[in-house]
Amino acid sequence: MNRREMFLTAGVTALAASTFPANWVAGADGKKQKVLYFTRNVGFYHPVVQRKGDALSHSERALIDMGQRIGIEVECTKDGRVFDRDLDQYDAIAFYTNNDLTVPGEQGEPPMSLAGKQRLLDAVAGGKGFVAFHSSCACWRTPGPMVANSTELDPYIAMIGGEFIAHGPQQEATMRVASPNFPGMNGLGDSFKLLEEWYALKNFADDLHVILVQETAGMKGDCYQRPPYPSTWARRHGQGRVFVTSMAHRENVWMEEPFQQIVLGGLAWALGNVDADVTANINTVTPRARELRG
Repeated sequence: MNRREMFLTAGVTALAASTFPANWVAGADGKKQKVLYFTRNVGFYHPVVQRKGDALSHSERALIDMGQRIGIEVECTKDGRVFDRDLDQYDAIAFYTNNDLTVPGEQGEPPMSLAGKQRLLDAVAGGKGFVAFHSSCACWRTPGPMVANSTELDPYIAMIGGEFIAHGPQQEATMRVASPNFPGMNGLGDSFKLLEEWYALKNFADDLHVILVQETAGMKGDCYQRPPYPSTWARRHGQGRVFVTSMAHRENVWMEEPFQQIVLGGLAWALGNVDADVTANINTVTPRARELRG
C-alpha cells in the first residue's frame, strides 16, 4: 500500500472532562470513541478537502483538532476500500464527498465498491452515527428537479434526507434556528448570519427534524428565489442517527464559531452521547420547502 492509500489517523489521549468544549457531551461509558472521516471527491474537488502531497487537507486537520479537544480519535481516508473492511471499529462515519463514489476519479483514489456502499447503508441503519458535510448531499444525484416518489431516490440520498441542486455566489445569509434545544444550538439566538457557499436543496425526507433554516429573502442567485428550506437537520435512519449540514465550504468557517459548536453538537448526538427530540418538523418550520420557485 503506498502512502496516498494509507489511512491518516490521529490518536488522541482522553482529555479531562473539565477541558471539554462547552458544547460537547462525552459518551456515558467513558470509552474513547472513533470517527471515520471520508473525503473522496469525484469530479470537482473541494479545496477544503484537497490534500497537497501527503499532507492532510484543511478540514481533515480541523476535524482532528476538534477530536483532540474532546478526546475522540478521528481517522481520515480517501480510500473507498475502507467500506469493505471492518466498520465495527467506528462509532460514527463522517462524509465530505461528492458525485458517484463507486467510479474512478482523476485523483486515482480507490473507489467505493457497490458492496461497500451497501455495507455503509447497513451500518448506519444498524445503529452507527453518520455526519454529512456540504457536498455529501451531491452524491448519487437524482436527474431532474424533483421526484414524485421517495422510492426513486438513491438509497444514500434517502438516508441523508436531502439532495443538492445548485449553488449561487458566496454571500452572507441568515440561518434561522428552528430547533434551539438541539445540541450545539445554545447561545445562537433566533438566527445568525454567515458568509458561506450556500446550497439549494431538494428531495427532503418527510421525517426531517430541521435544525437550521436557509432564509432566502434578499439572497442573490436564481436558485435561492424560493421559500425558506432546511439547511441543517437530523433524522433517524433505522437505528442510526444522521446529522447533515450544507455548511462547510469555506476554510475560515471550519475554524470559527458558530460552525464548530454546531458540529460538536451534531456529532455528540450522532454518536449517541446525548439525546434530543428529533420529531419531524419540516412541514411546520419550512412548510413550502419543496417549492423551487418563490
